[in-house]
Amino acid sequence: MPIIEFDNVAFTYNAGMEGEVKAVSGVSFSIEEGEFVALVGHNGSGKSTVARLMNGLLLPDVGAVRVDGMSTADKKHLFDIRKTVGVVFQNPDNQMIATIIEDDVAFGPENLGLPPAEIRARVDWALDAVGMSDHKRGTPFRLSGGQKQRVAIAGVLAIRPRVMVLDEATAMLDPKGRDEVMRVVTALNREHKMTVVMITHFMEEAAAADRIIVMKDGGILQNKYASVNGVGTMDEVFGRTAEIRAAGLELPLPSRIADKLRRDGVPLPGGILTDAALTEALCRLR
Repeated sequence: MPIIEFDNVAFTYNAGMEGEVKAVSGVSFSIEEGEFVALVGHNGSGKSTVARLMNGLLLPDVGAVRVDGMSTADKKHLFDIRKTVGVVFQNPDNQMIATIIEDDVAFGPENLGLPPAEIRARVDWALDAVGMSDHKRGTPFRLSGGQKQRVAIAGVLAIRPRVMVLDEATAMLDPKGRDEVMRVVTALNREHKMTVVMITHFMEEAAAADRIIVMKDGGILQNKYASVNGVGTMDEVFGRTAEIRAAGLELPLPSRIADKLRRDGVPLPGGILTDAALTEALCRLR
């Protein structure tokens, strides 16, 4: 059974009022436990609304959202749903509530009413998982943007969710900070088998996922496997250049460079998405 299911979901902000905004409509997809899924789309495509629908912060006007078989519309399941699906938002400063890093990470487990020894163990594990153990007694306000976001991820990890949703969690970071967060997120999925849903407009980040869901104007444009171990290949997702650009997105920079070189007559293979793949392809031409 999928860990997350969207069944013909629609949601409108300020429904029935002046200035209502239809955010998503007719959205259906499912996510299996252990998957790394990237949800991409232009600003206003509905992807952040989908993130909030995933753990019951918003409830659908039409259709159903289920987490591990539990409907988000059923209030008696809401606590379990929010323990199952943790969300990390765009601005890490908005997620900090304590002046000491380990106290900030302990906030979630404390609110679950866990015994002190269990809280201590969870805080230590979460900080170690994101590589921030050496900073646990420091203040979050002296950290870099990437470090702050790693602490925010640790705060969610300490609740021990089965699903981690990152809603544009790298959008405010510089390239170094984005790389830090991506290393953590990839390790959580690959090594700890955590289900990851990364909402992003950076296609380089999306290329690290097992599957890419492309949204446009509140609907699903593509829902493809990006892994050669899945049912398709990278080419099936990124090969539709015009469709990707129509969704307000750009291909990863190595893909754009490879496309330009092919147009100039350089015989490069398709499916080049990373710096390493481009470098390897160019070296083989020697």
